Amino acid sequence: MTESGSGSWWRPYRRPGNATVLHVDLRPHPDHEADALAWLDTEEHRRLQRFEIRGPGRRFALCRAALRAVLARRLACRNESITFGAGDHGKPFAVVDGVPAAISFNISHSGDHGLIAVRSMGGLGVDVEQRQSRRHMDLLIETVFTETEQAALTTAEGRDRTNLFLDFWTMKEALIKALGTGLYTDPATFEIPPAMQRGMKRGTFRFPDLPTVTWQLDNIGNETYAAAVAREATPEPAPTSQPSGLYV
Repeated sequence: MTESGSGSWWRPYRRPGNATVLHVDLRPHPDHEADALAWLDTEEHRRLQRFEIRGPGRRFALCRAALRAVLARRLACRNESITFGAGDHGKPFAVVDGVPAAISFNISHSGDHGLIAVRSMGGLGVDVEQRQSRRHMDLLIETVFTETEQAALTTAEGRDRTNLFLDFWTMKEALIKALGTGLYTDPATFEIPPAMQRGMKRGTFRFPDLPTVTWQLDNIGNETYAAAVAREATPEPAPTSQPSGLYV
């Protein structure tokens, strides 16, 4: 992999506001997988060896290598200088030469598709789900959605219902990941903006127990996968000069 704005298996996908989302191709590819291994550090190689099934290991390596390339480019540092820490609820953050980096990122993958979201500062979350039928969907609808959201899903049928379910699911997951609380936040306790339930692609949101913080929510899915990105509505500093060809 080269340290350019896009790599052979990852490239820019969307630019929602002051965040950048990149798509990572996670399909089997011997050359891509070999290139990815060169980016991983010793601990990441140990982690890779613990995967008992090849598919999840491949997806981890390709996503992590792409993330390292993006961070090295964005932070103007060597890949070897980058390590990762974790917050109180397990959300990772980047560390450069032992100092937490002033950058936010989040990763999600499903099937053959990975997404990496990155911005200079502020809460950030991304989620992707390949569009395919889900087992126990009715049970999930009853447990993770509000009554209003359930009513919207009830009016849809067949594939439209599955797609709407995945759209709602990824939007909720992106918000929870942006907040950084993981399983500590019950998705049934908050509701997707009504206009986005009706098909709008962008909206603003506030968690009921955190009303002073505004989040920008974007539905960035396509026909192949549902996807959403959520970002805290905080101003970012003016960008510094960066090498030409930089997408992030």
